[in-house]
Amino acid sequence: MSLHVLDDAPTTDAAFGTAPDDRSLEQRLASGFILIDKPAGPTSHQLAAWARDLLGLERLGHGGTLDPFATGVLPLMTGRCMKITNKILKHTKSYIAVLRFRDRPDEATIRETMASLTGRIYNVPPEVSAVKVQVRTRTIHAFELLDVDENDVVARITCEAGTYIRTMARDMGLLLNTPVSLKELRRETSGMFDLDHCVTMDQLADAVWLWKECGQEDALKAIVHPIEKLLVDVPRCHVKDSAVAAIAYGAPLLRPGLISIPQNLKKGTELMVSSMKDEAVGFVRLKMDSDEIATLDAGEVARPSMVLIDTEVYPRRWPTAS
Repeated sequence: MSLHVLDDAPTTDAAFGTAPDDRSLEQRLASGFILIDKPAGPTSHQLAAWARDLLGLERLGHGGTLDPFATGVLPLMTGRCMKITNKILKHTKSYIAVLRFRDRPDEATIRETMASLTGRIYNVPPEVSAVKVQVRTRTIHAFELLDVDENDVVARITCEAGTYIRTMARDMGLLLNTPVSLKELRRETSGMFDLDHCVTMDQLADAVWLWKECGQEDALKAIVHPIEKLLVDVPRCHVKDSAVAAIAYGAPLLRPGLISIPQNLKKGTELMVSSMKDEAVGFVRLKMDSDEIATLDAGEVARPSMVLIDTEVYPRRWPTAS
């Protein structure tokens, strides 16, 4: 994405703020995430509760519900990272599914049916789901046949977030005039993360034990990632230290605080704000087009829609009322 560079020689004070990879374990737990390879059995909510109690945290949530029988990539968010849960829920997902047919047709017919269930399709939540059952659509990017074993078919599905794979199995059955059930489901990827990035609950428990009982935090620090790694693909502007402090208190972003901003963004666009140390400061909504902002020398250009950084990280640079 092309940028308007508005200050080509900014400086930052090394005494304040921390580059994400240099954060302490405590800082990561206050605003970070863990990628768990969810086992079959517990609900996503139960798994998040176990991790919360294990780590001794007040707040920990999950990003993207998996049914109890399903396994695979499950992000767990800690502290302020929970604020961006809705942004994470929008990530594209991919699954390996085992579909059981009462009367399995030939492979050519199965592939043809899978092709008919790609693109923009209706995807009504099953009655057992936790959301309101209503007609809606989702985009299926790919529906691939991987293997066939008697009446079971193994498939890979790459889809828009919020797609119900159980519904896709049911719809296959309706199209083929034979019942199809979802026997197994494993989430391979969630956004940019895959199973290779995940740890098991046992590995998390071992890392917590090393931290609490032996004072060794390296293993847990490697598991708890800074919030910024969830936001690497989000459009952003960079700001000066003084603007970081202002936004932390909910103040608007002023033109002199901007270092760079993407070109061709329209008024009303929500944009991530990064510090010069690449810290996630928060999100702002533009009050005018970014190309217009680049022509200004002063004035308010955006207002915070979400703050992700503590007020104590950078010092205030404006006088307080006496």
